[in-house]
Amino acid sequence: MKKRPASSASRPVALAERIERAPVLDRPVRALSDAVVRALPPGTRTDALHGVPFGQPAHPALVRMPLGCWTSAVLLDLFRGSERASGTLVAAGLAAALPSAATGLADWSALHRHQQRVGLVHAISQAGATTLFGASLLARATGRSGNGKVLSAGGLALATVGAYLGGHLALRLGAGASHAEPIDHLAGLGWHDLCPLSELPDGELARRQLGYLSLLTLRSGDAVYVLSDHCAHLGGPLHQGRVVTVRDATCVTCPWHGSTFRVGDGAVMHGPATARQPAFESQVTESGWVQVRPRGKAKREAAA
Repeated sequence: MKKRPASSASRPVALAERIERAPVLDRPVRALSDAVVRALPPGTRTDALHGVPFGQPAHPALVRMPLGCWTSAVLLDLFRGSERASGTLVAAGLAAALPSAATGLADWSALHRHQQRVGLVHAISQAGATTLFGASLLARATGRSGNGKVLSAGGLALATVGAYLGGHLALRLGAGASHAEPIDHLAGLGWHDLCPLSELPDGELARRQLGYLSLLTLRSGDAVYVLSDHCAHLGGPLHQGRVVTVRDATCVTCPWHGSTFRVGDGAVMHGPATARQPAFESQVTESGWVQVRPRGKAKREAAA
């Protein structure tokens, strides 16, 4: 007799997808998101929480510390004579939980609504786990090591649920990954005709198509700056953004979440984006056509 396949509704991913589609979460999401945005206005501190100085989100790296400490503590609880070491690991995990939560909240406040729904439940799970480990440390400090071990086991179970939702958020929903088009393998070698220079409005953002690639252009006299149009943060249309000046450099700000990139080379000036925006070199031919090629390919072409 064949076994019936497990219902898709029983799979963990089905629960995560139900959370994505749960509008009942929108009110607390909106309230918390507004509070985080007020507490973390754009600036150096917020950029550091996003991970801009490191070139990638800071939260995934920091969250490993509390989870690693707590997992090790629960494993050590299985052996005699390890109470002191387990308690130390629980305390270290609690100390690391605060910066991990701060970076997570900063990233979460700049996500789409369906992502924020999953992120809210993820945060609640991790907050619950932190509370249980805090209670475990208190129980251990007052001589109730048995209760401390039980509380730690419960905390790790809850943290595992939160970690699963965090993985769903990052991998299935693309939070934290670069959403810019991968120009290195979609744009061929050499220079490519883009459009006549006369078609580009001077000093204004414009979108042009190069094969599969959607490009942002900014003309300044006879110079043309070209970036991938899809924002590296969550794919926002940069051509609908604003031209701003940051540290004496001409930049473009994404209309969705405010990520700011230097138009000359795509460098991140302000988050939440952490990945450099793919940039193109440009030249204008004698016949007045703008030609482009991905930055960095010139050296590879010369070496080929």
